[in-house]
Formats: sequence, C-alpha cells, structure tokens
Amino acid sequence: MTMTYPIGTPGTPWTDKEKAQWLAAQAIKRSYEDEVLVRLDSLPQGFEIEQYGTLRYQQGTYPLFGVKAPGWQDGRPTALITGGVHGYETSGVQGALDFLHEQAMGYSDSLNILVAPCISPWAYETINRWNPEAQDPNRNFTAYSPVAESSLLIAWVGKQRTDILTHIDLHETTDSDNLEFRPALAARDGVVNHNWNIPDGFYLVGDSEQQQAAFQQAVLDSVSQVTHIAEADAQGQLIGTPIARHGLIYYPTKKYGLCIGFSDAQYKTTTEVYPDSPRVTPQQCNQAQVAAVTGGLEYVIQALE
Repeated sequence: MTMTYPIGTPGTPWTDKEKAQWLAAQAIKRSYEDEVLVRLDSLPQGFEIEQYGTLRYQQGTYPLFGVKAPGWQDGRPTALITGGVHGYETSGVQGALDFLHEQAMGYSDSLNILVAPCISPWAYETINRWNPEAQDPNRNFTAYSPVAESSLLIAWVGKQRTDILTHIDLHETTDSDNLEFRPALAARDGVVNHNWNIPDGFYLVGDSEQQQAAFQQAVLDSVSQVTHIAEADAQGQLIGTPIARHGLIYYPTKKYGLCIGFSDAQYKTTTEVYPDSPRVTPQQCNQAQVAAVTGGLEYVIQALE
C-alpha cells in the first residue's frame, strides 16, 4: 500500500518551503505543562529533578527535565528509562511517569534510576513524530547530532558519573504510522512510500549488535501479564523485519541512530505498544510500559547477584 502526501512533489525532497507548509499545518492538542510537568512536580520527596536543557522554537520554549530516583550513588550501575522520543507515542511518556510514581523507589536500592520521561515536548503537544524542523529525534542519537532533542539528552546522560547498564526506551507503533508519519517521511525525502503491516499487540526492538535474548524474554513475559504480545505476519515479520522470537525483532540501533544505541548499555530494548488495538485501553498501554521496565529491571538485578 502506498499513499501520496498532500505536501510536496512526489519524488522531490522537501525544501524549506515544504517544511514550512508542514509546520503551519500543526496545532497544539494537549499540554506538556499539565500532563508532564505537573506530574513531575508531584513526585515524592527524595526524587531529584534536573533541567538538562531548553528547546527554543518559534512555536514556544520547552524546558527539558530528567529525574534521579532516591538513593543515587556515583559509580553504581544505572538503569536509564526514556520516553517521549516520539511525542505522539503517549504511553511512552505516561508510562515513564507512572513508573516514577509507582515503582522506581522499589528498585533504587539496587540500581541508580535515571528517567527522561518526555524528550520531545513540542511533539507531545502536537501529537507528532518530528520536531518543528521536520527532524526525527529517533534517527539522530549520534555524535554531533543536529537534533536538539537528541543531543541534549546524550549530553545529560554523559555527565552522570555512572555506567548505563540497562536502557529501556518506551515507544508505540500506531495506525497513524501508516496514515500520516510514513507517508510524510517519504514525501520529505522524495522517495516512494511503502507502508508496513501494523502489528496488533506489544513487541520489542532489540540491538542486533548486543543481543540479550533472555533479557528481552523477561520483558515480554512481564508485559504478557498486562496485554497481548503481537503475532508475526504471514511473512514471519513485524513492521517488515523478520522476527527473532515471538514478539522480538532486532535492528542495528547505532547505525540507525536510535535512542537505545547511544548509551552502550549491556541490556537494552525499545518497547512498542499498540494503542489502537480494540483489546486494550489507554491505562493498559501505560501499564504495559511499566511492566516492561519492571520486568527488565528484575532480570538485570538478578544478573548482578
């Protein structure tokens, strides 16, 4: 299935003119202040909230915050939890916040817990994959990244006097991937769009260069207590990629500039929740993200013993 995007000329990459047309079509649909910052302000005593940067766009100024759970010890192994790399993926943001409020204290005796719950706040407010400059942060977690959402997070994590042992990045795969975001990407780059099958259910993306099948399985087992795991399509694939096992595919994350690739963690994964399934509620989607984090952390803590 292919779709022609309404902005630009098929086969011709966008110029600044087309990017401006795309930006003019975006609108604020929800509040970063009300849905993210208020929840950070209500964290219990002992959580350390750090502003690690500010995004300054013509459309607004957005402070960026990360959180350290109580009991932080320099030099102790750290679990990094990231959400909202793609702002439209709601449960990634709200799941990270739910983890902080409900579960983080229970793991802070064993690991340092470092959380960046909403990396792309403008995209969160406008329910977008890109930032206002039509850039995808999750293809730009690279050295000297040109994308502020990515480079500011990398710099903040790099300042911590600790090693990142595990990195869990919370995402969604949605129907809007095929209806909006993949067609927009093809139009921006002047290529032909080819949509993939959207899996009904939860799945994981691991790092093909740092495969940890038992860790990934622990995450899947935990999530399966909350929601269903996606079945492969007729070709044995998820989003166009052959499965490694039920609910798991691998990408070369550094090559693609994905968020879990920059941290060099031993145990890492990207979660993918499917919020458009008739079999789940928004609350279950958030719970699935929390279950993914706790399942991963339980495995890592046991591995350290």
